[in-house]
Amino acid sequence: MKFGIRKPSLKGRISARTSIKRQIVHRAGLKMPRGFGWVRDPKKYAYNKVYNQISFDIFKLIKKLFK
Repeated sequence: MKFGIRKPSLKGRISARTSIKRQIVHRAGLKMPRGFGWVRDPKKYAYNKVYNQISFDIFKLIKKLFK
């Protein structure tokens, strides 16, 4: 589990938006409503909930500073 600042990854950002799996799910209309991650995969939901609370994105930090 990562604590503190997350290391930015340009490759990860691009692949998350352009993956074949994402395109198929999106075009087939199989998306779940926001907040229903616990229904689809409870273990992953719990992990992500903790991970997002104990680590932060450097770009969001910069955005807050210049707002």
